[in-house]
Amino acid sequence: MEHIIMGVVIDLRSKNAQKVQEVLTKHGCIIKTRLGLHEVSEAECTEHGLVILNLMNKPKEINDLKEELLSIDGVRVNVMSV
Repeated sequence: MEHIIMGVVIDLRSKNAQKVQEVLTKHGCIIKTRLGLHEVSEAECTEHGLVILNLMNKPKEINDLKEELLSIDGVRVNVMSV
């Protein structure tokens, strides 16, 4: 079984997280699993975040998702198949 994993790095979370959320919601039907990570402590909540997605094997939809995410300033995307 092939697994498609997309890593989404978000810089300036306070500015870009809502836009990223809108894109993820739009493409929610191909997202099997989603995990969001960022550093947080008593003193600070960082502006950098990481979202890991396990996606259905639908190449066109994956590419559309990737392109929409990349159109957001401060967002980087990597996709791998394992």
